[in-house]
Amino acid sequence: MNQTSSEQTVHAGGHAVFFNAISTRPTGLPDAPPLVFLHEGLGAITMWKEFPARLCAAVGRAGIIIDRWGHGRSEPLDGPVRGGRSLDYHAREAETLIEILDRLAIPQAVLFGHSDGGTIALLAAANAPQRIAACITEAAHVFVEPVTLAGIREALAAYEAPGSRLRAGLARHHGEQRVDRVFYGWTDAWLSPPFADWAMTDRLAEIRCPVLAIQGLDDQYGTPEQVHAIVGGVAGPAQPLLLEACGHAPHADCEATVTEAVRRTLATL
Repeated sequence: MNQTSSEQTVHAGGHAVFFNAISTRPTGLPDAPPLVFLHEGLGAITMWKEFPARLCAAVGRAGIIIDRWGHGRSEPLDGPVRGGRSLDYHAREAETLIEILDRLAIPQAVLFGHSDGGTIALLAAANAPQRIAACITEAAHVFVEPVTLAGIREALAAYEAPGSRLRAGLARHHGEQRVDRVFYGWTDAWLSPPFADWAMTDRLAEIRCPVLAIQGLDDQYGTPEQVHAIVGGVAGPAQPLLLEACGHAPHADCEATVTEAVRRTLATL
């Protein structure tokens, strides 16, 4: 299957958002909603590696891979480096996502969200049910768990350690001048005392599209209770996928299984 990609920028949510468009020549699905990929809290387009292109090819659909605001090559986060991110950033980015679809003239999309990106995908599906054809989440959070906060504290210690490999690795994707804002924007929001009561479970019943909720059983940032809450809370058809010997990034640890599960989900549309 032939594929081409193009790098572009769109203005949405008051910021310049960078994205990579994957054009896949479909087989019998010329008007199929494209896959829209939303990365995790510290992620960027480049951290997906080749997975989006391979998944788009496997399911015969086009794709849009987004650098969320402040990440990768999108416009940098504003405000102070520490404590500058709004605690309702998931909700704000879900609204921005629908604006991006409007700007790109995409009437419907299939969302594929990883971690924070999965949470944003669920909120977008609740906000605009008619715009989201299906929602696929990996390690999404719909409430705060102690294991999540413990994992973030471990990441914070690793980031601030002398000669931190974590910081150096993230700087390759976000740039030396912005990596601290990306990292502390994530950790400071989640570790803020008011955030301990954050949850979006009250929005799940507004989601009517098919949902595939994926989680690794070795995920250091969440438990299967997140998947159970998603599957039990949405109004549309939902399937759980809990994977053994799999951590926080199922698309990296179990790509073949994830790809086949996505293919089955999209076949029901």
